Amino acid sequence: QVQLVESGGGLAQAGGSLRLSCAASGRTGSADAMGWFRQIPGKEREFVAAINWAGTTYYGDAVKGRITIPRDNAKNTVYLQMNSLKPEDTGVYYCAAANAVTIATIQQGTTYGYWGQGTQVTVSS
Repeated sequence: QVQLVESGGGLAQAGGSLRLSCAASGRTGSADAMGWFRQIPGKEREFVAAINWAGTTYYGDAVKGRITIPRDNAKNTVYLQMNSLKPEDTGVYYCAAANAVTIATIQQGTTYGYWGQGTQVTVSS
């Protein structure tokens, strides 16, 4: 089992920045990849970013160029650094962990077996 706890959400202005944190505990060694997804009101859950065991990163089309997913292995923590925020970034952001991923599946929510509770991000215009 892997437990995930997100933090760092809140209110930001358009053009500003936020950094979300996802602290993992439990059998973290079994996680092949960590990812971030978001749920925007009225839309399906959306892939935001992911990082695999080798450190390769992947980004959703809506956030490319504005978001990075740094990782601190010593702290078992993955971050989501969001810059140039837009009002359409508003939503609940979830951290997730997967035991096995491929290039083809790393952006799919169904790949991830462990999820955090989510943290709200609100971007005002």
